[in-house]
Amino acid sequence: MNIKVLGPGCKNCQALEKEVKTVLEELKIEAQVEKVTDLSKIMDYNVLMTPGLVINENLKVFGRVPKKEEIKKWIQEEVK
Repeated sequence: MNIKVLGPGCKNCQALEKEVKTVLEELKIEAQVEKVTDLSKIMDYNVLMTPGLVINENLKVFGRVPKKEEIKKWIQEEVK
């Protein structure tokens, strides 16, 4: 599983990355978590507001830090 946190490194981007790693630990799922800070790469996902969350190349959310339960649900969906 490949997870990308899109954002320039703002406070919300850091919060999202931390929450993703916490969820992965709780679910005991191994994944590559990549932080994407290059604006041109972020724009490739049509993300206009950060942070953004991409799981296995599927954009799940952008413009807000999702709740922990949302992140958990999306990761579990991608595992199936």
